[in-house]
Amino acid sequence: MTELASPSAKRLQRPSWRDSRLVVGVLLVVVAATLGAKAVASADDRVPVWVAASNLVAGDEVEEASFVRADVRLADGMNAYLAADAPAPTGSFMVRDVRAGELVPASAVGAADAVAVQRVTVRADAMSTTGLARGSRVDVFVTPKASTTGDEATTPTKKVLESAAVAAVMTSSGGFGSGSMTSVQIYVPTDKVQPLVEAVDGEAKLTLVPSVGAVTGGGA
Repeated sequence: MTELASPSAKRLQRPSWRDSRLVVGVLLVVVAATLGAKAVASADDRVPVWVAASNLVAGDEVEEASFVRADVRLADGMNAYLAADAPAPTGSFMVRDVRAGELVPASAVGAADAVAVQRVTVRADAMSTTGLARGSRVDVFVTPKASTTGDEATTPTKKVLESAAVAAVMTSSGGFGSGSMTSVQIYVPTDKVQPLVEAVDGEAKLTLVPSVGAVTGGGA
């Protein structure tokens, strides 16, 4: 009997660049790496901007503690916010209100000559200041002191300021009840400062009425 020929073992060959499977594999790796890089880049497509650390009121001077930095993603064309890739503009002034946690528009900050208000401290009945906080807006009513001669008619109460911004609410004095008074700093338009000061000097009664949308207590 003749012996059956044993099959010869095939030698493994190193894949060639002309091997279609190798080419497809390389292409898949390149595509996956490219897509991954784009995904990572888009996920971190954020820009640094300044955010209000507390309620900022028109007339406030910008300090280091006024802003905090945040990295956010902005939609195309939304480049009107104050960029935080440079130091905060300390020494400049707020020319409009910005609430705590809001992005600071670049147009909300300006030079001193862009501010048209001044701080004036007034004392008002504590009942009318309940719930007020920094950043609140109030209408200011003045009731002139009653005449002691009785010869002049009583001057009616008038609204002298509308939607004035509260800069600070100080400690009340005089105990509780109708005799309790609270000192409040408000931002007053420059042309209204003198009439308000005259009313205060004339011992007129001031009543602060929260405007629509005024910040409640604790919104500093």
